[in-house]
Amino acid sequence: MVVRASSPKGTVLFLHGFPETLTVWKDIATTLAHDYYVHAFDWPGYGQSSRPAFERFSYAPKAYAQVLKAYIERAGIDRSKLVIYATDIGALPVLLLALDEPTIARQIIVGDFAPFDRPHHMWENLQNLKAEPTASPTRAYMNKTSDEILQNVHRRGLSPAEQFDLRIDVQQDMIRSWSRDGVTSADAFEHYYASFTRDQQYLEANLDRLKTPMKVIWGEKDIYITKEMGIEFRRQDRCETRPPARHWPLSTPQNPKQTVEEIIASFR
Repeated sequence: MVVRASSPKGTVLFLHGFPETLTVWKDIATTLAHDYYVHAFDWPGYGQSSRPAFERFSYAPKAYAQVLKAYIERAGIDRSKLVIYATDIGALPVLLLALDEPTIARQIIVGDFAPFDRPHHMWENLQNLKAEPTASPTRAYMNKTSDEILQNVHRRGLSPAEQFDLRIDVQQDMIRSWSRDGVTSADAFEHYYASFTRDQQYLEANLDRLKTPMKVIWGEKDIYITKEMGIEFRRQDRCETRPPARHWPLSTPQNPKQTVEEIIASFR
């Protein structure tokens, strides 16, 4: 998805999480497009992107980092005027890329992911995906209960008064694209996690090389990856938690105005 401004002040690239697709960014992209180019794409295994065989593509965070690099190069984006906004599974790949290419963007905004190997800060099913013998049964259970996941994944951890409905087009896109070419989003998710511990540990061991300007934002009520993970990842004073949001404060309709303001501030 590319939304074009007539006289852009810069470019924003959104990276979605599980089980989302690029459609989650549509409203925010439309608002930002008054002054910025806005890009978003579906990761392999999600939305309308391809589902390569696991023998050809690992779906690991490091592999996604190379997909991200290729997209930026193919799209011809000026890195000096680029802000990358990444949540959930999108965050670790952009940070891994930034280790080797600190000028990949003028600023990176990340949140609600697991930069370090700290299973005790993660939802039980995420812990189970990190290694066998629990990973395969968890993937099978997620595929069996896909309807429930797609209906409620954004609601968990919120009181009835705080719960919200995703836009119909977002819901339909996630449902329609859950399974394509014999690979489901849960299959891709499990393979992502198969290499997750390795890539988390690599990031932590090389944090001193992370020079790209960065901001970290966390959902105050995130039950999937608790705010304690974000606090540990905080560098100087760049981590914020914002009530009452939980795991999707970046990409869902919980507070799109604040998301837009954060991005605009990154260009100042």
